[in-house]
Amino acid sequence: MMKVDQLSYRYGERSVLDQFSYSFTASNFYGIIGPNGTGKSTLLQLLAGVLTPLSGEVLLDDVPIRHIPRRQLARRIAVLQQGGLPALGFTVREVVAMGRFPYQGWLGGDTEQSNNLIEEALYLTGLTTFADRTLEQLSGGERQRVALAKVFVQQPDILLLDEPTTYLDIGYQQMIMEFVQQWQQKQKLLVIAVLHDLNAAALYCDELIALDNGRLLAAGPAADVLTTTNITALYDANTLIINHPEQHVPQLLLQPNKDIGISEASTSSAAKHSQK
Repeated sequence: MMKVDQLSYRYGERSVLDQFSYSFTASNFYGIIGPNGTGKSTLLQLLAGVLTPLSGEVLLDDVPIRHIPRRQLARRIAVLQQGGLPALGFTVREVVAMGRFPYQGWLGGDTEQSNNLIEEALYLTGLTTFADRTLEQLSGGERQRVALAKVFVQQPDILLLDEPTTYLDIGYQQMIMEFVQQWQQKQKLLVIAVLHDLNAAALYCDELIALDNGRLLAAGPAADVLTTTNITALYDANTLIINHPEQHVPQLLLQPNKDIGISEASTSSAAKHSQK
C-alpha cells in the first residue's frame, strides 16, 4: 500500500535520512525504532506528506503522494502527533469532530454517520463523560485519548503515530497501544509508529524497522531485530534479552553494570569544587 523509494532528507548540512527504501504492507503494524536524531520522526513526516524529500519518493498505491490532493490524502492518512493536543478552549466533542473535516463540504455540515462515529470514538476511548469539558480541564493522558478519538473518526487507511505514549503513565501507555492494535486488526489498517519503548514495540508490532544514522540497520519480526548485537549498535546499551513467557517475543532488561569511566579521583575533585 505504501512504498518509500530511495528517500533522503537533511536539515542544513546534517543528513537524517540517506536513500532509505522500504515497502509497507496493508494490515500490518510497523514499529520504527532507533536512537534520538536518527530520522524516525522525519520519516513519519515524509510519509504524511508534511515534508518534501530532498530526493526519492513516497508512493501510496504506486502514486507519489505529492500528486494526491491534500483533502484526499487526509481521508487516507491520519497522524497522531508527538506530545498530544495543546490545552485549548475547545470541548472534547468539538476536537473529536474535527477529525471529520476531510469529509465535509464547503458549507460544513455533518451526517448521521459522522455523529455515530464521534459517539463511538468517545465511548471506546472512555471519554463520554468528558465530552463537554474543554481540553484545559484534562490531564496529558486524557488529551492524548482525545487525539486518538479524533484520528479514529477520520477513518483512515493508514495511521501514523509519533511516539504516542511519551509522557504517559504505564496504564495510559497500555490503553493507547491496545486500542491501536485492536483497531488495526479489526479494520485491517496499516499502522506505522515511532516508538522508544522497545518492549512495547515487541509486544504490539508485527514488524520492527531499526534506523541508525538515517539508514536501515535491520527489519523484520521483533526476534530478528531486537538482538544484543543490534541493541548495542543502536544504543550502546548493556541489556539482557529474555523471552516473554506468554507472548513469546523478546523483552529487554537493563544491565546496570556498565562502567562509564567516572574515576574516584574525578568524583573527589568534583566534590571539593562544590564545597568552595
